[in-house]
Amino acid sequence: MSRILVADDASFMRLMICQILARKGYSDIVEAENGRQAVELFKLNKPDITLMDITMPELDGLAALEEILAIDPTAKVIMCSAIAQETMVLEALKRGAVDFVVKPFRPNELLLTVTKYLN
Repeated sequence: MSRILVADDASFMRLMICQILARKGYSDIVEAENGRQAVELFKLNKPDITLMDITMPELDGLAALEEILAIDPTAKVIMCSAIAQETMVLEALKRGAVDFVVKPFRPNELLLTVTKYLN
């Protein structure tokens, strides 16, 4: 079974993402409420995929992405943010994110993106 790390400072967003994933059968989910915690939980749990918000306290998602990729250059990180600006998407991809999902998203859109990188 795949392990997934969900990093978002909004608890309702983490809950919603976890519920969507759980309905699809994913049960090994770790949650982080900021970028610093995401990096620490990545080190401890070595998730198969990470869903990361961009705007978070302590360490933003782009900086956390870079730290995670420094730990594991093969890490699969999907940025998940309401910031739908093209420049932010391109910056995340340039820094090594495998994909980008814009909030608000449809559950099927999120699941398609996650399963694309887990298979």
